[in-house]
Amino acid sequence: MKDNTKSQLHKNILRRLYDWVLHWANTPYGTPALALLAFCESSFFPIPPDPLLMALSLSKVRRSLWYALICSVASVLGGILGYFIGLELWHLVSDFFFNYIPGFTHEVFNIVRDKYNQHAFLAVFTAGFTPIPYKVFTISAGVFEINFLIFIIASTIGRSLRFFIVAGLIRIFGEHIRNFIDRYFDWLSIAFVVLLILGFVVIKLFTK
Repeated sequence: MKDNTKSQLHKNILRRLYDWVLHWANTPYGTPALALLAFCESSFFPIPPDPLLMALSLSKVRRSLWYALICSVASVLGGILGYFIGLELWHLVSDFFFNYIPGFTHEVFNIVRDKYNQHAFLAVFTAGFTPIPYKVFTISAGVFEINFLIFIIASTIGRSLRFFIVAGLIRIFGEHIRNFIDRYFDWLSIAFVVLLILGFVVIKLFTK
């Protein structure tokens, strides 16, 4: 019973945060709020910037790609912060992340470590592009000391693809695409990564 109450409390908090994030689209501070949200979400904030990116892009369709650029740059910079939290401060802050940040569990952390051992670039790219919690990968990248340049390149490609696809669809199709993105983006992004992995497998087979 106590676990159910705790779970419901977390859901209520996340819902309030989600509504709070979206309200910035109706203020003059929508653009800096988007940048700050994308930055913070890459290391500790639980709500992704996508909903605010969509809301701002739909309110000013001609600026949608500009919003995607802001979102991408801020997110990668936030990822760099996450990397250095993992590299320099993990021994001080690990308990906080495991206890209070959604998506951070010991089980997930161990899985991420295994993914880095297999292919660091693909692990970071996948986290940057898909609904997988990117923050877990940014911080763990620092903890496990993966190559910083690989981390930057993979983060830049993954985050930019994610946000520019959303903004690009809105730029082309406008309001009509909103429900489609809301409903299917997670599945489409996962399908894209599956195809990408298959591409790596095929290349590996043909280059043996």
